Amino acid sequence: MINVEIELEVPFHDVDAIRVAWHGHYAKYMEIARCKLMDKINYSIIEMEASGYVWPVIDMRVRYAHPLIFGQKFKVRATLTEWENRLKVDYVFFDAQTNKRLTKAYTIQVAVDKVSGEMQYVSPAILLERLGVSV
Repeated sequence: MINVEIELEVPFHDVDAIRVAWHGHYAKYMEIARCKLMDKINYSIIEMEASGYVWPVIDMRVRYAHPLIFGQKFKVRATLTEWENRLKVDYVFFDAQTNKRLTKAYTIQVAVDKVSGEMQYVSPAILLERLGVSV
């Protein structure tokens, strides 16, 4: 499994009146981790577009077990768990100091031909090449 781990800190502008990170910001934190994950295989957003595909998120699930609070340092581990017909990335949020698991999530993306707009039902060869998977 290919994975990355990033460390972030909850900024003031991401919290509500009780200093808890608004739930919508978790998608942003996952996006930061996912971009680092894709950079690891040399298939960034720019490289995706250059290869003729865009990869929209079509499904996302988040399980909030413990809140992120203002000033808290936390880690997000992103792991690529599926790639044959879609990209599935699993995420785990941890407190940076205690390693306590805070949140679990996943996103699913599909390849869409940039010119035709048609969804691809199998992952393009370029992705498999970047992953070092035999075609």
